[in-house]
Amino acid sequence: MVESSVQPNIVLIHPHNLGQYLGCYGWNVDTPNVDALARDGIRFENYFCTASHCSPARGSIWTGKYPHNNGLVGLAHLGWELHDDETTLITRLNEAGYATHLFGLQHISTDPHRAGFQHVEGSVHEFSVDEPAREVAARVESFLSGVETDDAPLFASVGFSEVHRQPLVDRCLDCGWTFDLPDYESDDPDDVDPLPYLPDRSGIREDLAHFHGMVRAIDSAVGRITNAIEAADLAADTLVIFTTDHGIGFPRAMGTCYDPGVETALIMQWDGHLNAGTVHDDLLSHVDFAPTILDLIGEESPGEIDGRSFAPLLVDDEYVPRDRIFLEFTWHSKYNPMRAVRTNEYKYIRNVGDLPLVYIPAPLFSSSAGRDVRDEFYGRQRPEEELYDLQEDPLEMNNIVEEPEYADVVEHYRTMVDDWMTESGDRLLEGEWPPTTRQEERVKKSPWVPRDVDQFC
Repeated sequence: MVESSVQPNIVLIHPHNLGQYLGCYGWNVDTPNVDALARDGIRFENYFCTASHCSPARGSIWTGKYPHNNGLVGLAHLGWELHDDETTLITRLNEAGYATHLFGLQHISTDPHRAGFQHVEGSVHEFSVDEPAREVAARVESFLSGVETDDAPLFASVGFSEVHRQPLVDRCLDCGWTFDLPDYESDDPDDVDPLPYLPDRSGIREDLAHFHGMVRAIDSAVGRITNAIEAADLAADTLVIFTTDHGIGFPRAMGTCYDPGVETALIMQWDGHLNAGTVHDDLLSHVDFAPTILDLIGEESPGEIDGRSFAPLLVDDEYVPRDRIFLEFTWHSKYNPMRAVRTNEYKYIRNVGDLPLVYIPAPLFSSSAGRDVRDEFYGRQRPEEELYDLQEDPLEMNNIVEEPEYADVVEHYRTMVDDWMTESGDRLLEGEWPPTTRQEERVKKSPWVPRDVDQFC
């Protein structure tokens, strides 16, 4: 445990579906306020979610456990929930004397109080893609103006709906889900850099151009919140954290175990306490977040979680690096079971059942980008196993699992996944993971679930 004589305020800002698509991570998008956090704090280069979709990824942040261990293997609004006896980071912060506040989205439960927040500010929607950054930031600004420096330490979870697509018309399969909304100023599609893991096509460029408008809205809201912290004279007492749930909301990213779907931003800034301008490239996971926060405030981490603290990296203390992280996917709009392991050298993915070459979650399937690639992604089935040499093939385009010279590597990584699933009691080892009756009912009624596409969907 890191020695700590102070419990800082903690403001955690977390938009939807952003991945690492920020200027400070090398993307050609204007994000001066987030970039300033990175310049004045610590940026983590290799921080990954556990599952590349919303509720399971967020569940790991709050519990320090993989989705198959905490129960949240699918979307909260489709009926999946944390186990009844699951204790969250928020509950542990309450016990440590923090006043805990929720602003904007949470998306781990149909009950926004389930995570343990003492105060739910504003929206109490079970799930919403209508928690715009500008409105959430305004509520946070108002709140911070009333905080006194001698108050009990606070934890504020600040969730934005951006950059989640919103439906045109009524969420039918082909009506389209879009970033193109009147409150966001888009870029010219000809000026955006194409995503290197997707073909350079007009629909993808169009989506990216609109996506930039939402990214700028996030950045503007971050600036308003950090300015409010300064105005309230709280900067020296406040750890500001910026992260997101999972990778970018585009095909061959969200809904997969490929890096664009599982890489996430993580930036931490605390005036006078963290070394400004530091970049760490250690391999880290969402399951490490909760134990790290507890460590930083001088609290013990529970023994039953899957993650471990990387707080020593923040204070230049001795840290034993991870050599692997594990990834998974079970349910989204469709059953899509995958288990994977990633090291700095290779990624191994195990696909269970009949799956399309690349699964595209429902809102992406009907987007401009989704329509550009879905015929080829859904034209054939995915292999049972995939192996990628991340040094030679960082875009994960060349599956080498059947190449003889990699046979020993495949066996080694296959065993890593086997052992992880066995040791963690992964229910997928028993066969298919069907939904409960309640979940089946919600899935059948959900406008998110495609009804009329071919067998691979």
